[in-house]
Amino acid sequence: MAEPRVPWAKERERDEKGARRLAAGAWFGLIAGVLAVLIPVLILEISKYSPSGFFTLAADSVLTSSLLIILGAILYLVSLYFYRSAFSKMRKFDSKLWASTVLCLIGSVGFLLLVLAAGVLAGHTDTLTSCVKGPASSILSCLESGQPFGGYTAVIGFGCAWLGGLGIAVGLLLSAGHLGRGAIGAGGVVYLVLLIVVLIPFIGLIAQIPGMRYILLLLPVLVIAAPALVLAGGRAAERKLREAPPA
Repeated sequence: MAEPRVPWAKERERDEKGARRLAAGAWFGLIAGVLAVLIPVLILEISKYSPSGFFTLAADSVLTSSLLIILGAILYLVSLYFYRSAFSKMRKFDSKLWASTVLCLIGSVGFLLLVLAAGVLAGHTDTLTSCVKGPASSILSCLESGQPFGGYTAVIGFGCAWLGGLGIAVGLLLSAGHLGRGAIGAGGVVYLVLLIVVLIPFIGLIAQIPGMRYILLLLPVLVIAAPALVLAGGRAAERKLREAPPA
């Protein structure tokens, strides 16, 4: 007959699963960031210096970017699932983590709406291309005018997804101390910075903001750095918990 596990063993097993799921969430978030942010931004920037060729900002490149954003948003959904699962596992040691799980759930709804909006807009590449070619401050109003359902769905989806990102950042900061990994906390801080920075281009869709291009170039750096730090911290925490001697 198997002996019952002592409390410290159950707690260590729970923390190990939490760290493993944090790493999984970061891994999917890293891939999603490359597909949904890094590559589309590179296409947009290169197209400005290429009057002709593959990277011309035409219907084909806009459609490619839209499809990448859809795939990235789906992977962000998977990432949010693992983050939410990790916070649920470790919620026992800090009841404030329940707020992070709720925000991650709202974020999942947001990314579903973004997938829907991107799918609708991808089916109207002419409208999307003409709006992207116009001034940044008029893109949102152009989309809402040319394709109202896609435009408004994207706005609501962005708001919910932003709240999901806030849930990730808060959850990581709370989890870092418990797991004893500064990289996880650093990832949470970078996520917070990313949330602030990502608001600026969104506001730029409504009002003219100087230096928008440089802010746009900062997004890929943050969207890669944040999950990379969490991935490193989560794996290190998992190894430490697996190799730790009995308390």
